[in-house]
Amino acid sequence: MSNWCFGTLAVGKRYRQHAINLVQDAQLYAPNIPIIVLTDKPEDFVGYPAVQAIKHRLQSVKGYHDKRFVIQAALLHFDTCLFIDSDVRILGQVPEQLSWEPGITARAGCNILKHNSRKNQRRILPLLEHVSNKLDIDLEKTYWLHEFMFAVTRQGGVELEFLKLWQTISYFFEMQSFYGGEGNTIGLASSKTGFNMRLDSKDRFPVFKDNIEKFKIKNNQSSFDDKKEFFEAHEKIEFPKRSFRKKVTDKLTKHAVFAYRIVRLKFVARKDANLQRLL
Repeated sequence: MSNWCFGTLAVGKRYRQHAINLVQDAQLYAPNIPIIVLTDKPEDFVGYPAVQAIKHRLQSVKGYHDKRFVIQAALLHFDTCLFIDSDVRILGQVPEQLSWEPGITARAGCNILKHNSRKNQRRILPLLEHVSNKLDIDLEKTYWLHEFMFAVTRQGGVELEFLKLWQTISYFFEMQSFYGGEGNTIGLASSKTGFNMRLDSKDRFPVFKDNIEKFKIKNNQSSFDDKKEFFEAHEKIEFPKRSFRKKVTDKLTKHAVFAYRIVRLKFVARKDANLQRLL
């Protein structure tokens, strides 16, 4: 058996549909590689022998930071978890004997200050500086990574400290009404705990991710026509046809769930003994 696995998060109908496509791709191009799927409906993945579907209820406010639970579950059984967003498609053969250095190997990323210097990202800079001051983190030596695909490999137990601090920093950011940007949190937790992070832009196997592909097309590194079927499949799941009543119901449900998770955050964050260091 290989010492690594895929890991993904598929909570909610839209993400489960994406994940089914991902699982089918993996079944074709990586049939011997296990897949850990955290999902609200494990029964949707019955019939896929490589999948270990684990019942999961989202813990973070908008779900982004629940990626850490996928990694945590995977590292119980494997040396490496290659986390991959559920809406990624695998386009070609995956080598079974892939290996990574201990720590995090990011497919894409850059210095955390460089990433957040862009106009639409600048509101988080004061929060980054606050965390860096409280935890004595050098932002000049800290990475941000693109969260769509990255490998996490055991590092003599440091990975456990990293996952724990990821939780703490995520609580802090969510309490400041910043619910996404887990690439920043991963970078900060990695830097503080000494959990190695490296950027490796080499494609170990071909994949499709809509926003990454759009960037490639803009820079003449890809062609829309070549990826048209994958864009169409992605759009079909992202924007299904719904009645007006269904749209209203979904919107009200979304607001209610969001409100519940905000309230829940205030209770669960109190149990994190390390959070006081950031407040």
